[in-house]
Amino acid sequence: MSKLLTVVLPFFNAEKTLNNAIKSVLNQSFTDFDFVLVNNNSTDKSVEIVEKYISQDKRIILLHEKEQGVTFASNKGMQYAKTDYIARTDADDILHKNKLEKQIIFLENNNNIDIVGTRVNYIGDTENKGFKAFVDITNKITTSQQIELNRFVELQVINPTIMFRKSVAEKYGYYKHGDFPEDYEMFLRWLDNGVKFYKLEDYLLDWQDSETRLTRTDERYSFDAFYRTKAPYLAKYLSKNNKYHPKVAVWGAGRLSRKRAEMLLDYGIEIDLFIDIDSKKIKRNNTIHYSKLEKSLNLFVLSYVSNRGAKEKIKQFLEEKGFIEGKDFLLIA
Repeated sequence: MSKLLTVVLPFFNAEKTLNNAIKSVLNQSFTDFDFVLVNNNSTDKSVEIVEKYISQDKRIILLHEKEQGVTFASNKGMQYAKTDYIARTDADDILHKNKLEKQIIFLENNNNIDIVGTRVNYIGDTENKGFKAFVDITNKITTSQQIELNRFVELQVINPTIMFRKSVAEKYGYYKHGDFPEDYEMFLRWLDNGVKFYKLEDYLLDWQDSETRLTRTDERYSFDAFYRTKAPYLAKYLSKNNKYHPKVAVWGAGRLSRKRAEMLLDYGIEIDLFIDIDSKKIKRNNTIHYSKLEKSLNLFVLSYVSNRGAKEKIKQFLEEKGFIEGKDFLLIA
């Protein structure tokens, strides 16, 4: 009987964490899988660690990718896979013992879902409150509808938790390489094509936040890069779902909100007016105080306010005014 699953783990100079990551995969309660590790030009002892395990476990396959970058290494492993399902993990993360089993069972029993992730335990710098807050918020987003509605806020399915049908990647493409966050771009591209995501409510992965994680060190993961990545996919969403297309209203009249919202202009979106709570900003042209906002104004509202706690208050305010998320407004920050 052929295997159902391939687990793909790309690595680069990961000798400090790779041993435990490999063990967490090999010790899964679900055991019938290929385990593809892709070396991306490591110069430390990472390859020696993998070779030690190869002699002990026939499920392990070691590949080498010369083109530097996690996108190239990940794609090499995923394209090598000969199974129906692919699971991604990273060299510094720990899978809980029943993670793969729970995800396999879910996908086998839910043909309408293409990708399933899990909640994560945040393991890392407790002083990095922004990153921890992101994990806490993302862990609350689990259903397909929640993931779809919040797609333009952030990556709502943590990349090393995902298991997906290989047919999806073959149809809509793997990671693309460029000056953007490759996992978020693929997430948006697949959603744009109607791919269905879901997240198990179980906490099945310990997600390690280190000082060398790309989200901390690489310009492709800057705030501007995320907003540039969102813009074309958001414009496509609006063209299909905004009955006042191409006009929108932007909540957030500050310099940063305007800059990020104006990225949409290159894709045919027109900003009809800005909304803000600050009376000083109301004096500007085409800006109104939030208290004047009514559904009768016939607006599709995009909230670009990123202040912690403000997002929830804005959503509550809009819903109390009769705005429906996805139909009349979206949170973008």
